[in-house]
Amino acid sequence: MAVAIRLSRGGAKKRPYYRIVVADSRAARDGKYLEQIGTYNPMLPKDSEERVKLNEDRARHWLSVGATPSDRVHRFLDAAGILERAPKNNPKKGEPGEAAKERAEEKAAKEAEAAEAAKAAEEEANAPAEEEATEEAAADDGAAEDGAAAEAAESADEAEEKAE
Repeated sequence: MAVAIRLSRGGAKKRPYYRIVVADSRAARDGKYLEQIGTYNPMLPKDSEERVKLNEDRARHWLSVGATPSDRVHRFLDAAGILERAPKNNPKKGEPGEAAKERAEEKAAKEAEAAEAAKAAEEEANAPAEEEATEEAAADDGAAEDGAAAEAAESADEAEEKAE
């Protein structure tokens, strides 16, 4: 008979309470069990000593005769120092899914476009001020040229009048 050390659920709806039991692995989760070796109350704070109660002697006995603990019970046994549990590593756990990656790429593209548009608007705002300065300088030069041209034209008109 394959024996497992696992949790058997009790308690009310949305108020779980578990017994740590040794049962035939083929038995129902909350069904018949061989022995209760502890309790687990997830409603209590994590630092509470009452959260997990475990009869260590009986746990060691059942492990010695070949009982296999479930993952959660294995964690409890590791915390109690009864059975060593190798840490698991899942590097893809925190990695976003495909749709989230696509949304992030779209957002980055929109931000880049907005940054370019802001830069272009800033350059445009600065450019007219520079153009106005160059236009004013050109206008001043043009005014001087226009004034010289106007004087030349007047002198030409005067010369024509005298010639007549």
